[in-house]
Amino acid sequence: MSRVAKRAAAGPSHLARVLENLNAAPKLTLSNLKSLKLSLAFQNDHFGARHFVKEQLPRIQYANPNLNIQVEKVRKTANEAWRPEIELEFVNGKQTTLDLHEKWSSTILKELMELAGGEPWAKWKAQAAASGLPVVPGEENEHRVVNRPTRTPLPSLKVFRASAPPPEGVNPDNSIPPDSPPKTGVAAALP
Repeated sequence: MSRVAKRAAAGPSHLARVLENLNAAPKLTLSNLKSLKLSLAFQNDHFGARHFVKEQLPRIQYANPNLNIQVEKVRKTANEAWRPEIELEFVNGKQTTLDLHEKWSSTILKELMELAGGEPWAKWKAQAAASGLPVVPGEENEHRVVNRPTRTPLPSLKVFRASAPPPEGVNPDNSIPPDSPPKTGVAAALP
């Protein structure tokens, strides 16, 4: 069997699978949104936010090529307590922050689309409800979330950094990688 025949028998190419994911319904078009800035832990915490970055952010960037997306992944130790969040800036200057603490990626996506999805998102929700399908794949498992009680609301990363200055000799930004600017555009969605 030739190499071409073996490759054809193997199924769709990696590129075909990536494009299928990027074009999956619903199309994540965000109307009147100028920028999106996400801050989350690099590892060991903020699982819903990290899954959102991996699963949904590439689709958002693909559907909104002019949207300024910044992702700030920060090393977080076990004794640090701050929440992940998305800061949204709309074209009209309005700014909104979404708290992502203890939320599934599907919940985060629905909240974002409710704020900036516009008419296409409303049509998709109505169509999904009429057909009995979930609005976002994976939302059927959201009820399994176990909310851990916290004594006080967690601060954002900015507030945490301002209230707890880093020890001497430690990079105050603590971002990954330490000497580069935040990722923007398509690079923000990549690991």
